[in-house]
Amino acid sequence: MVLKRLYSWHGNLQKYWKEKIQSRLPEGTTAIACIILTTVGLTLGLKHFGLLESLELRAYDAFVRLRADQGTDPRLLIVAITEDDLRQQQRSTMTDQTIAQVLQNLEQYQPRSIGLDLYRDLPQEPGNAALREALKSPNIITIKKLGNTESDTIPAPPGVPEERISINDLLIDPDGVIRRSLLFGKTYPAFALGLAFQYLEAEGIVPQASPQNPDDMQLGAATFVSLAADSGGYQYNDVRGYQMLLDYRTRRIARQVTLTEVLEGKLKPEWVKDKVVLIGTTAPSGKDLFYTPFSAQAQTDHQMPGVEIHAHIVSQILNAALNQRPLVGFLPEWSEGVWIGLCAVLGGALAWRVRHPVMLGLGNLALLTALGSTSFGLLTQSIWFPVVAPTIATTLAAAGTVTFRAQRSQRQHQMVMTLLGQNTSKEIADALWENRDRLLESGKLPGQKLTATLLFTDLQGFSSISEQMPPEALLEWLNEFLEVMTEEVQNYHGIINKFTGDGVMAVFGVPIPRTHPQEIAIDAQQAVACALVMGDRLTTLNQSWQQRGLFSVQMRVGIYTGPIVVGSLGGKNRLEYGVIGDSVNIASRLESCAKERHVEGCRILIAEETLIHLQDRFEVESWGAMALRGKQQLVEVYRVVSQHPSSDS
Repeated sequence: MVLKRLYSWHGNLQKYWKEKIQSRLPEGTTAIACIILTTVGLTLGLKHFGLLESLELRAYDAFVRLRADQGTDPRLLIVAITEDDLRQQQRSTMTDQTIAQVLQNLEQYQPRSIGLDLYRDLPQEPGNAALREALKSPNIITIKKLGNTESDTIPAPPGVPEERISINDLLIDPDGVIRRSLLFGKTYPAFALGLAFQYLEAEGIVPQASPQNPDDMQLGAATFVSLAADSGGYQYNDVRGYQMLLDYRTRRIARQVTLTEVLEGKLKPEWVKDKVVLIGTTAPSGKDLFYTPFSAQAQTDHQMPGVEIHAHIVSQILNAALNQRPLVGFLPEWSEGVWIGLCAVLGGALAWRVRHPVMLGLGNLALLTALGSTSFGLLTQSIWFPVVAPTIATTLAAAGTVTFRAQRSQRQHQMVMTLLGQNTSKEIADALWENRDRLLESGKLPGQKLTATLLFTDLQGFSSISEQMPPEALLEWLNEFLEVMTEEVQNYHGIINKFTGDGVMAVFGVPIPRTHPQEIAIDAQQAVACALVMGDRLTTLNQSWQQRGLFSVQMRVGIYTGPIVVGSLGGKNRLEYGVIGDSVNIASRLESCAKERHVEGCRILIAEETLIHLQDRFEVESWGAMALRGKQQLVEVYRVVSQHPSSDS
């Protein structure tokens, strides 16, 4: 019983959709909706399986490079150990004595914090005792390396208390670029975070648990929410530890002085006082160089020293805590899905509405530029919103729509050719094709009532001729005649609706409806002028046939102007362009009436309904009111004699 009700409900729903909704939607809406849904599903699938991650990361890098340079951070100073410093000291690694001297020289200018980005787990004599003494200063942060295995671990310098030990591990994405930073690893703060803590403590800012989520750290105005696996353009990010997205503000983050300059006292006090000082190797031989978003654009120095990357992280933490620059945030996953869907709709709608290839290309370019500008604008406001997935959705939806439209046009063209064949003039074919969306509905030409002029022809005595000629010769002879007649109908902008054995049924004024009386008059004049020329062409054919020993013939033509209904006739397996109405019957009866009154060559009969549109352009002969077969009322009949020489049809 339940299944029966469900089946009934499903059937009623389908019926309601087809009758109430689908019938009111523009043709193609359902197909475009399917294309958009497929596009969105495909794009989300690509995103879900991480196939777009590398492209999103490259796009992010490009946006980072395009942002306005924020300049150096005046709160930072980098003491760089350069190749010149190594040559000056004649050592590949600085002695403990040298490092101790550097720390002592810096301390006299009262920095808030000093970060030693050098491993000192083993003595580098001479001067180990002096270094141990220097490291007792409470504002010095040292490093250890966690590593991935026990063998990779490098301990901190001996004797340094736990609260001044940090980790300097950097997070490298699969493509070798550093875009993320650790805030905590196990129980240790990151090197940059430890330095920021000391700087902010002087500002009265200390870390605490976020009121919204105790697992998140709040530091001043900023809440540091750890990166998720699918934050921003990431999809399968390694989220071990407490991470944040690294927000590079500039290529050169801080003022730099060399180790030698510090040893020689070539420092200005204001460079150091109340600053965060980072000491680290920038010499290429130190092998502490990494790729960053700036690497792809750099002409030289493609890699950035680790100490500079740590300085970027310090700057970012200070900016966020002091409410000077927010941390990079991410919109919810569902909003990305909505945005992808909207972009697919825009791409599909544009491709559906714009047909000109150049305009479509420019429109797509403008749309994709707008998408990129939107994502870039959000990043300047510290929101990373992926751009590749929406771009792919837009492009796929547009491509799918263009493909569907091309296939639909091909089907329409095939259908039009099936209905109208090749028996139309170029002007009518162009007009029909330009108006195909309005004329064609559900693969058919819907019935429409209009006023047109009908023309019927028939050959006198064709039956007796067919008895005297072999079928092959008869067919060739008849095709020669029909080809000439068809050519003239096309020349006068008519349509051959059908061949009636030895005759032709042509229509003037379809399929584009005539809405002005003058247009209807022109159709009538074209039909009559066409009939006269057909008579002339028949005379020429007769002369040719006689020379070849073939039969010559006479022709009757009936023309009538009046209302008809035109449209597709038949089913999906066979369609034809139907022309129905009493006007068709009258034109046919005019052609066949009073056969005994045939004149030499071509007889053309019209009714008064056609005569009123000829505007005295033709000489006619009245045959009076005549009874046509199947018609109760008499019809005023006229024979067309000729066209006035001065008329211009």
